[in-house]
Amino acid sequence: MPPASRLLAILSSRPPPPPCRLLQLHAHLLTAGLISSPSPFPFASRLVAAFAHSDDPRHPLSPLHHALALLASLPSPPDSASPYNAALRALSLCTHRGLIARCLPLYRSLLLSARPDHLTFPFLLKACARLQDRSCGNAVLGHVFKLGFHADVFVLNAGMHFLAVCASMVEARRLFDQSHVRDLVSWNTLIGGYVRRGVPAEALELFWRMAEDGEVRPDEVTMIGVVSGCGQLRDLELGRRLHGYVDSYGVRRTVRMMNVLMDMYVKCGDLERAKSVFERIDNKTVVSWTTMIVGYAKFGMMGDARRVFDEMPERDAFPWNALMAGYVQCKQSKDALRLFHEMQEAKVDPDEITMVNLLSACSQLGALETGMWVHHFIDRNRLSLSVALGTSLVDMYAKCGNIEKAIHVFKEIPHKNALTWTAMICGLANHGHAHDAIEYFRRMIELGLQPDEITFIGVLSACCHAGLVKEGRHFFSLLVSKYHLERKMKHYSCMIDLLGRAGHLDEAEHLVNTMPMEPDAVVWGAIFFACRMHGNISLGETAAMKLVELDPSDSGIYVLLANMYAEANMRKKADKVRVMMRHLGVEKVPGCSCIELNGVVHEFMVKDKSHADTNAIYDCLHEITLQIRHTATTIDIYATG
Repeated sequence: MPPASRLLAILSSRPPPPPCRLLQLHAHLLTAGLISSPSPFPFASRLVAAFAHSDDPRHPLSPLHHALALLASLPSPPDSASPYNAALRALSLCTHRGLIARCLPLYRSLLLSARPDHLTFPFLLKACARLQDRSCGNAVLGHVFKLGFHADVFVLNAGMHFLAVCASMVEARRLFDQSHVRDLVSWNTLIGGYVRRGVPAEALELFWRMAEDGEVRPDEVTMIGVVSGCGQLRDLELGRRLHGYVDSYGVRRTVRMMNVLMDMYVKCGDLERAKSVFERIDNKTVVSWTTMIVGYAKFGMMGDARRVFDEMPERDAFPWNALMAGYVQCKQSKDALRLFHEMQEAKVDPDEITMVNLLSACSQLGALETGMWVHHFIDRNRLSLSVALGTSLVDMYAKCGNIEKAIHVFKEIPHKNALTWTAMICGLANHGHAHDAIEYFRRMIELGLQPDEITFIGVLSACCHAGLVKEGRHFFSLLVSKYHLERKMKHYSCMIDLLGRAGHLDEAEHLVNTMPMEPDAVVWGAIFFACRMHGNISLGETAAMKLVELDPSDSGIYVLLANMYAEANMRKKADKVRVMMRHLGVEKVPGCSCIELNGVVHEFMVKDKSHADTNAIYDCLHEITLQIRHTATTIDIYATG
C-alpha cells in the first residue's frame, strides 16, 4: 500500500483520479482503518472532496452521491469546510433541481461541525439563485455579513448575482455601491443583470461609468452585455459606437461577441452591417446562421432567409423555428406548413416554439383541420400545455371558427396570463358572444391581470357587435383613465363603428375630427357604412371622398358609393360614379376564396383555371347551376299555381 503522504497527494490532485480509481482508494483506506481512526492526515475530507470534484452527471457510479453518502457516514464530521465546499460546488452545478436543493441541508450540517469560509458562500448563493429561493438566499446573505465575508470579492459577486436573479436590481446595485472591493466580474454581474431584467439604459449608464473610472477594463463579457442592451433600446447610432469600442480596445471578437453584434444590428434595422459581421465570422455557429435568418425574415426577404437556411452545414430546431416564424410573420403561412413537413422528413424533433408557429399559420389560413392535427400532435407527444402553447390553441380555434373548442382549451390551461385571457376575449367578440366577452374581461380584472391595447380592442369589438353603446363608452374611457394606455387607431375605429351603427352619427363624426392621428380607411369605412345604413348622404359622400383619396384604385368604394346613391333614388349621381370609374380605369378587384381539404388549403380567384382539378371543379359548378335553375323553375310553377 502506498505511504500516507502519497495517498494524500493522489486524493489532492487536480483533476482528481477517475471514479473507479477513487473507489479503489476508498477500499484501501477502509481496510487500513484510515477513514475512522485519528490521523494527522485528513483522508476522509480529501476523499469526499475528490469524489465531489470528479462528479460527472453521465457517469453511472454517480461520484457526487458517493461523496454525500461518505460525508454522512463519517463517525466524526470533518472540522474543515473543504469537503463540504467541494460537495456544495458539485451540487450547485447539477441540472436536477432536487439535487441543487440539497445544498441547504448540507450547509446546516457544515455549521454543526466547522466554520464556513470564503469558498462556501459563492456555491451556496449560486444554488439559491438557481432555485429562485429568495428567503434562503437572504438568510445566507445574513450569514455572510454576520461572519464578515462581505469584504471578499468572490462572495460579493455571488451575492450580487443572487440579488439580480431573485430580488431586485435596486438591492443588487446597493450591494455594489456599498462595497469597497470590486473587480471586473462585479461590473459584469451588474451590467448583465440590468440587461436580463430589461433595463438596458441602466446597464449602459454603468458601462460608461466603468469606462470613465478606468479601474478595470471592459472585456468580452462586458461588451456582450452592453451590446445586447443596445439591441433592446433599438439605438443604431449607439450600437455603432459600441462596435467601434470593441474594435478599438482589442476586445476579443469571439463567435459569441460577433453573434451579439449581428443580433444588435438586426434589431436596430441595419441588415447590411449585420451581413458584414456575419461574413467575418470564420467558425459560424447555429446561432450565427439563425440570427441571419431572423434578420432577413424581419425585412420580409424570405427568399434570402431560405437561402441562408439551405446553406447551413447542420441544423437543430432553432433555425427551422426561425424560418417558420418568418413565413408566418410575412403572411406566407402555406410555406410555413410546407416547412414543417420538411422538418419532419429531416427527422428534427419539433418543440413548443414549432407548435406555436404552426398554430399561428393555421390561424392565418383558417385551417381548422391542420390546427386540430397540431393539437393531437401536442397531446400525443405529451407536450405540457404551457401559457404560450395554450394561448396559441385558443387563438387558433377561435379564428378557425370553433369557439366551443377554444373555450374548452382555455379552461384546461393550468396557468393563464393576460395574453391568454385576451385571446379568449377577442375570440368571443369575433364570434358575436359580446356579453361573454365582457364577462371574461371583468373576470380577468378581478384576478388582478393587466389588460393591454389588444384586450380593449376585443371588448370594444364585442360592444360593437352587440350595439352596447353605454358599455363601449365606458371601456373607451377606462382604457385611458384607469389603465393609462394610449388609444390606437383600432380603438377609435371600433368606437366610431359602434356609434355609427347605433345612429349616433354626430358623436361619431366629432370623434373622427378630434382623433390625435389622421383617420385611416377603416375609420372612414365605418363612417360610410353607418351613413349608408342611416341614410346620411352628405356625411357619406365626405367619407367616400376620403376613402378615394386614401386609395384611388380601390374599386369597392366606387361600387358602394354608386349603390348608396341608387338606394336613395339618386340615379344620376350613381351613373356619374360608374362613368368616373370607367374613365379612371378602375376595375373591380376579383374575389378570392379559400377552402381547406384534407389538411391542404386551396385558393380560388374569379374565373380561376390554375387548379389541377379545374375541369372537375367546373363540371361540378355546372351541375350545381343546373340544379339551382331546376329548383327555381319548380318554385315558380308552384307559385303561379
